[in-house]
Amino acid sequence: MAPHTTDVLVVGSGIAGLSAALGAARRGASVTIATKATEPADASTWWAQGGIAVARDDPGGFAADIQQAAGGTADSDAISVLVENANDAVRDVFIETLGIEFDTDGSRFDFTREAAHSNDRILHVDASTGKHLHVPLLNHLADHDAVTIDTDTAALDLCWDEGRVFGALLESGGEVTPTFAGATILATGGIGALYSQTTNPAGATGDSIAMAALAGAAVTDMEYVQFHPTVYCGANPFLLSEALRGEGALLRNGDGERFMPAVHEDAELAPRDVVARAVDRERERTGDVWLDVSPLDFGETFPNLAARCRQRAVDWTDGIPVAPAEHFLCGGISVDDRGRTTLDNLYAVGECSRTGVHGANRLASTSLLEGLVWGLRAGEDAAGGSPQVIETPSRPDRDPALPTAFVQAKFDRLRRVMDELLGLERTHADLDWAVAVLRRLKGEVDAYTRTRTSRSLYELRNAAITALLIARAASENRESVGTHFVVSEEPEREVPASR
Repeated sequence: MAPHTTDVLVVGSGIAGLSAALGAARRGASVTIATKATEPADASTWWAQGGIAVARDDPGGFAADIQQAAGGTADSDAISVLVENANDAVRDVFIETLGIEFDTDGSRFDFTREAAHSNDRILHVDASTGKHLHVPLLNHLADHDAVTIDTDTAALDLCWDEGRVFGALLESGGEVTPTFAGATILATGGIGALYSQTTNPAGATGDSIAMAALAGAAVTDMEYVQFHPTVYCGANPFLLSEALRGEGALLRNGDGERFMPAVHEDAELAPRDVVARAVDRERERTGDVWLDVSPLDFGETFPNLAARCRQRAVDWTDGIPVAPAEHFLCGGISVDDRGRTTLDNLYAVGECSRTGVHGANRLASTSLLEGLVWGLRAGEDAAGGSPQVIETPSRPDRDPALPTAFVQAKFDRLRRVMDELLGLERTHADLDWAVAVLRRLKGEVDAYTRTRTSRSLYELRNAAITALLIARAASENRESVGTHFVVSEEPEREVPASR
């Protein structure tokens, strides 16, 4: 098929990708959004609960909270970009352009607080803010004359040469076609599919990170994988927003004891990495951890979460059973304050990027804001270029069938490695093992991608590359900080089956 051309190609359709498309379209660029998603719920943004943080009238306090949650590891210049643009970006896009009706207390916005925030600064819509922001923004762009949205379309590889990116090879309906662009913006979200328990949608396979790394882009801070401490751990798990603890919900262990006051001075509102490890340890010690929502009017204040509990026959009056699950990658493709990567004409925004804002641990309700701010800035910067058509590597004439259950078996193996060796607590020996196992796994997958273009196979390839990047970064970082928590002694346990 003949190649397509566009001024700006955006890969991904969460808040970061859509904000980038909006920024570019406002500058007069033609924009193509390519997304694996077939419905809004396929993007991580749709699942975001707590809300979107803003600076209000205290950018200094907001910046200090971000840095403190990161354990002093965040980039101060990146934090300044975030907090200085927060109010204007949210007002511009969500209030003035889209008319989002954030919750109010009658006459004013009902700002709430989440863990590690020193003030009430989070705008929200119930506890399902993500979908209330995502769907209107998606609809706004779908109606935009300069924007084309190609759903059920996966990027397999970037088109690049000599340190410059010219577009991407896109697969849709079994057909692989190059789309050339003046600028390419990667925005495919996170890596949750690399773990067995995650708050991410199934398509979060690290696609952008893997493609960028293969093209030679720098990636940074890959060891910093954040786990959310309160995910319902029964059948059909779901996230229980940090806003619950912000409103007074408490964590109790299997003996009914509240344990967080003995762990951190901020108790349930300590940084996520601290709470997640404490929950994990109490589950191991006492068998269970429960989120006690009796201090608040759960059904009235959080009707959407209450409805999910009812669907699963969970009686919240007895507490809700919770466990940590993979939630957010704080590292990713290295970018500057406009989302520019180390390759010409390639940008990255949202969770797949590493802006430096989060350091070793992300502050609650900053992910939507980061996607919005960097998305707008990247889109505006990317506009103005013209597509250039280059010769792309030849693809196989046919797509031989994969061995039965090949992809699923390799994914199962990959997830065992990530769960057992790259979880909340790590040891140096585990990390060395992880690198060795994942290197072999990647080699096995590479042997098949040379002759095939199956989307599921490329997702597996991307997952394997991203997992190996995480393992290598973790193995090389001997300092225990934030989400990268390395225990000094080997725990007594069985040798993982993945070895």
